[in-house]
Amino acid sequence: SFVLESGEKMAVVGLNGAGKTTLIKLLCRVYDPTEGQVLIDGVDLRDIDIEYWRSNLGVLFQDFTNYQMTAREAIAVSRPDEPIDDEKVRWAAQMSGAADFIEELPKKYNHLLWKGFHDGVELSKGQYQRMAVARIFYRDALVSILDEPTSAIDAVAEEKIFEVLETKMEGKTSILISHRFSTVKNADKIAVVEHGELKELGSHKELMTKKGRYAELYNMQ
Repeated sequence: SFVLESGEKMAVVGLNGAGKTTLIKLLCRVYDPTEGQVLIDGVDLRDIDIEYWRSNLGVLFQDFTNYQMTAREAIAVSRPDEPIDDEKVRWAAQMSGAADFIEELPKKYNHLLWKGFHDGVELSKGQYQRMAVARIFYRDALVSILDEPTSAIDAVAEEKIFEVLETKMEGKTSILISHRFSTVKNADKIAVVEHGELKELGSHKELMTKKGRYAELYNMQ
């Protein structure tokens, strides 16, 4: 059991198969719990309209989609019912690092992404991942959930993305899953999950002082 306050940034860490993604899918109501409850302001998540709940979420899973459209459309698709805000598209691309390669395309944000198009380009896995992160920034949801959002991105770029989540999305709630302990140390809370159980919860400083599982894994990295 744990409580996440509105506006807090929480990191979820643990080894492969620990249950991190399952926890996220419970929060998104991809699954309903077989035991216990997920409460939103004291209300059981199963009693909240699922479309309403998901309209307030921005979620990036590990198996995200690559959209075959222009770069601006591939970012703005995270708000499909609204006109494209080009200024916000550029901001989201800059925050995720996607602007670094989009600006080099011949047609920039109007360039088609996919080699099947005439003059279209195929991005690398890391570039597509930056596009996916840009969609999260563009969506600007009340709750943003990122499940291993930067596995194909170098550690320096990942730290910059997490820094943006902490500073540019102030007042918004975010949950980050990462294997890189060094980039989650600034989260308000860090949850250590093992074998489907919450083993430790606290700030980086608190968990390092405890010299438990988190400190052990952090020092190993």
